[in-house]
Amino acid sequence: MPIALWCVLIAALLPYVCIQIARFTGPRRDNRQPRQWAAGLTGVAQRANGAQQNHFEVFPFFAVAVLVAILGGSPVDRVNGLAVAFIAVRVLYTACYLANWATARSLVWTVGFVLTIALFVQPAFVH
Repeated sequence: MPIALWCVLIAALLPYVCIQIARFTGPRRDNRQPRQWAAGLTGVAQRANGAQQNHFEVFPFFAVAVLVAILGGSPVDRVNGLAVAFIAVRVLYTACYLANWATARSLVWTVGFVLTIALFVQPAFVH
């Protein structure tokens, strides 16, 4: 199985890592009203929740881009490299979000977006 597909799994798990950070840095979670709990978060917990939401938002585009690249016959090493770079960038994005480095976070987000587009268009450059 290509490393890129493992990266899809990791990308799918990143939101859950972020919500655990929110749970451990924020107030006790009320499982009966989780949305109200999330709305009341502040500081690192609030930013971890924001990172979680963003990970959910970017996941579909990344997952589809990996599949398009693989099914389109792109070189596996190139797809793997782009996917691993995407995961590294998303981990860095999370760190920037948690540290409240807004400008760095935006720049890192842009790099991740460009990597996803690069994955998506790889098949166009195969032949």
